[in-house]
Amino acid sequence: MENSQSQSRNKKKRLTQEQLRQLEKCFTVNKKLEPDLKIQLSNKLGLPQRQVAVWFQNKRARSKTQSLELQHCALQSKLEAALSDKAKLEHQVQFLQDELKRSRNQLALFTNHDSPVCNSNLGSCEERHDDEVVVFDELYACFVSNGHGSSSTSWV
Repeated sequence: MENSQSQSRNKKKRLTQEQLRQLEKCFTVNKKLEPDLKIQLSNKLGLPQRQVAVWFQNKRARSKTQSLELQHCALQSKLEAALSDKAKLEHQVQFLQDELKRSRNQLALFTNHDSPVCNSNLGSCEERHDDEVVVFDELYACFVSNGHGSSSTSWV
């Protein structure tokens, strides 16, 4: 006889759609179940107080899990976007390093020919006297403005 009583106690009573709807509605307003509300819901739905309390506890756990999954997806998306941006920036850095290397090579060619730099090499750039050092930025600007630089300044 003890076995039949424990088996009947252990049988789970399924909730009806109306009971679920009422519990869900109440959960949207109150995530925590106060004792008065537990008694009220138990009486209204015809369920044991313990079942109402366990339903709320399980619902909070499921809700937290769903929230963590959504946060994980959002963080995963942000990570993928950051990795994509990083790859683009690395490509840009490589492009700029190559451009700098080409510019330094051109500068070396200009400084190895004649010092001071003359108009025949730079067009509208001024000739430098008295061992004045040509500033790299100025030389590069002159070089690019005369059409000697790369035709594309795109970083793509």
